[in-house]
Amino acid sequence: MIDLPLFPLRSVLCPGVALPLHIFEDRYRLMVGRCLERGEPFGVVLERDGHEVGPMHGRIADVGTTAIIRRAGRYPDGRLDILTVGERRFRLEALDTRSEPYLVGRVTMLDEPSGPDALVAEQAQRVGRRFLRYLELLQPASDDDGPEIEIEIEVEADGDEDEDGPSSGILSSDLLGAAPRPVHGAEPLLAEMDASDLSPEQRHELLMTAARRLTATDDPTALSYVLVALVQVDLSARQELLETPDTLSRLRRLERLLERESWHLGRSLRPIVLDPAFPSSRRN
Repeated sequence: MIDLPLFPLRSVLCPGVALPLHIFEDRYRLMVGRCLERGEPFGVVLERDGHEVGPMHGRIADVGTTAIIRRAGRYPDGRLDILTVGERRFRLEALDTRSEPYLVGRVTMLDEPSGPDALVAEQAQRVGRRFLRYLELLQPASDDDGPEIEIEIEVEADGDEDEDGPSSGILSSDLLGAAPRPVHGAEPLLAEMDASDLSPEQRHELLMTAARRLTATDDPTALSYVLVALVQVDLSARQELLETPDTLSRLRRLERLLERESWHLGRSLRPIVLDPAFPSSRRN
């Protein structure tokens, strides 16, 4: 077990997925500053509604993800904008609320078992096909009012890293993402296209091209986590998927979820995600 500084958020971070954060509270400025100086991660854990007695009991999830800081910028008043990327899942064993101004968790890092290779590969192909169908239904080419699909993923660059440092790839109607590679130690690659002048049909085709590249990955574990971040579900469902112990089980749950959501979308029933206001999930 190790001690890990914790950042509770109304957000679920998955391995290999990027999360930008705006840091303004003094305690988190201190935490992030220490992580930058030491080159160490902090842990992102889902902050629940929390109706239990006690300062933190019942308010944060037991499983979270370590966040590596890839980029950071500081304002004159001390606030920071950082880009983090999820690296490894952990289980929270104990919570220290006294030694630092921020929370510190005693955590155990979790393994990433996948399951039998042939079964996992076959399941990943099925889930990839279901996701493409789901995306077609969720964001049809003629629909300007549908939800914008945006996700930042970490991918491995084949060439040399730009001297200004790595940045992130975004899968959205405006940006062309790339297929995720193994999350541990991979460097992000920015694959960007300006689609501001494109028609809805062209933006839709750009999105589907990015999605087809994404689902063509040969890493089922990375695929499972990116899809967990992409599917439009509430935070509790996303947290359950993060906690699923192995890749095969996670892909099977994703297949059932995508089948259910596609059934509703096929009947013009769009998802309603009943979470607090989105901007609060990316600010401390």
